[in-house]
This record gives sequence, C-alpha cells and structure tokens, in this order.
Amino acid sequence: MTQAHSSVAVVQDKALDDTRDRGVGLLDLAVVLAENLRLLVGGALLAGMVAAGASFLITPEFTGRTVILPPQQQQSAAAAALQTLGPLAGLAGAAAGMKNPADQYAALLQSRTIANRIIDGYKLRDIYHASTYQDARQRLSNNVRISAGKKDGLITIEVDDADPERAAGMANNYVEQLRRLTNELALTEAQQRRVFFEKQLRQTQDRLANAQRSLQGSGINEGTLRAEPRAAADVYAALRAQVTAAEVRLQAMRGYVTEDAAEFKLAQASLMALRTQLSKAEGANQDAESNDYISRYREFKYQETLFELFAKQFEVAKLDESREGATIQVVDAATPPERRSWPQRVPITIGATLGAGVLLFLFVLVRNGIRHIARDPGNADGLRRLRAAWRRE
Repeated sequence: MTQAHSSVAVVQDKALDDTRDRGVGLLDLAVVLAENLRLLVGGALLAGMVAAGASFLITPEFTGRTVILPPQQQQSAAAAALQTLGPLAGLAGAAAGMKNPADQYAALLQSRTIANRIIDGYKLRDIYHASTYQDARQRLSNNVRISAGKKDGLITIEVDDADPERAAGMANNYVEQLRRLTNELALTEAQQRRVFFEKQLRQTQDRLANAQRSLQGSGINEGTLRAEPRAAADVYAALRAQVTAAEVRLQAMRGYVTEDAAEFKLAQASLMALRTQLSKAEGANQDAESNDYISRYREFKYQETLFELFAKQFEVAKLDESREGATIQVVDAATPPERRSWPQRVPITIGATLGAGVLLFLFVLVRNGIRHIARDPGNADGLRRLRAAWRRE
C-alpha cells in the first residue's frame, strides 16, 4: 500500500514538473486574459479617448494640391528649323535636349529662387516666426511636397498650411513662379536658339548702324548706295556672311564633336572654300580712287545681309518656341480644401487604442509570469537574493 502511494506521488510530481517545463498553456493564457479583461479593454479605450481628445488640441492643417503638365520638347520641330538655317545650321547645333522635362521642372520648383519669392509673397517669415530666410525655407520645404510622375510626366504640388485659402494660393503661386522663372531662363532647345539669335541680332544691328553712318560720311547719298556698285558688293557681302556663319558653326561644333569627325572635317573644308572665294572677291575692283567707298559699301552690305539673316532666324526660333508648348498647362488647379489633412482623428484614435491594448497585454503577461515564478518554491532562494541585491543598489 505504501509502495502504491509512493508511485502515485512520483507520478504527480513528474506531471507537475512537466507542467512547469511547458510554461503557460492556452488555458492558462485564457484565464489570465479573463481575469484582466477590464484592465485590457478599459485601459485601451481610455487611451483611445485621450488620444482623440488630444487631437482636438492640435492645430489643423489643410493641403492645397495642384497638378501641372510641364512643356514637352519637340525634337522633330527643332530639327526641321535647323535645316532652314543653311550656312548657320551649326549655330545652335550644340543645344542639348532635356531627357526628362518633368524632373527638371520639379527641380526648378524646389529652387531657392522660387522659395524666396513664395516666402516674400506670403510673408512666411512672420507666419513661421523665422528670423532668417534659411529657417523659413526649411519650414516651407517641410510643408511642401513636389513629385514628378515617371509615366505620365505630370508634376504634383502639395502645400500644407493652417489656412485653407493660403494653402491653395501657395500651391497655385508655385505655378506662377515657375512660369516667371522659365521666362527668365532658356530651357528648351528652341528657347536657347531664340536667346542666341536675339543676342546676335542686337549686335548686328549696332554694327549695321555704324556701317551706315560711316558710308554716309563718305558723301554718298542713299540713292547712290542702292545703285553703285551693287552687283559686286552684293556678291562680296553674301560671301563674307557665309564665311562668318561657317566660322561660328565650326566653333560651335567643337563643343559636341571631335576634330576627327567627318562632319567637322566637311565643315572645315567648306570654310576653306568660302575663304578662297572671298579672297578672290576682295582682290577684284582694286580701284584706288573708289577703294574707300567700296570698302565702306561692302561693310554696309555685309552687316545688312547678316542682320536680315539673323532677323529671319530669330523669328523662326520664336515661332518654334511657341510651337513647343512653352506654356505650363495646369491640369488641376488648387482650390481651398474643405477638409483638414491633419490631424486624422479616426486613425489616431484607432492607433492609440490598439497600441495601448498591445502594451497592456504584454504587461499582463509579464506580471503573470513574475507571479508564477514567485509561487514556485524552487525560485524562492533566487528571488530573495534578487531583492537583497536590489535593496543594496
């Protein structure tokens, strides 16, 4: 009988040891959750209500959103315009097209120039309480998001502000400032050609006026200018204009091709041939009595030919620039938002409730584990030593 009781005791002790080794089972976990249900549910709901109440104390922000389509470069139109230049075809040959216009215009929108204009236009230094432009730009960059679509090429501008009217106004003003900045810069190939020919036209106009005054100072009236020696001077002026154009073309080609390239060698040979023809023209009609008049008349016709050529190409460049769609098209203009974008009270409340519930659940498990360890007689000595070490600290 005694041996039977001993066997039962051994089995019970072994079962107890097995239970300790398994730790907390599903039934134990369910019991712990049931015993602390009020704490878990009540604590989580209380945290959610506190977060919801705190969200009412946060200053609401509104988001103004504008979507634009930047100018799209038309390579075919530019190439067709270059074909009409004749001897001046290489003047704008080095102009490089934009690989991704959307990225470039998005970078311009984030430039310091536009940021400073937005800050000045809306007095953001006073609104942001910023003592310097650098601080105001940093605050503005935190409130502005500019993204360029890789597939559709659209640029989205989003501006956060406490005032919905100001948020929409700033988003739309970014577009106006971008238009202003692009008018000040030559971004597209057609714009670069327009700027180049505009500069050449002004310079040639000044030289033409000087040549005309010099020729009139020789005592020859305007009627005589149109009569003699027209044929020789016209040929000479045309040759000299072609030489000048070929020289400028060769100089421009050095920027984008090597001297060993067939295109460069062909242009170089063409320049040499034109110079030879010009030398022959200069050697003709070397009349000592009329040499001064002829040289002045030649200079006048040369500048006149260049002026007409540059004027024509300037108009072509302006037409091509307008055809490229240089205007920035607004797909969706920003309007004052009717709803705040921050704080989002429902997500904040749900997040706080779930977060508090998880933390309370972990707290309950840890507390129950500590209590389980404390009830085990085998851990009594270790707990006493832990408490003694904690008191000494």
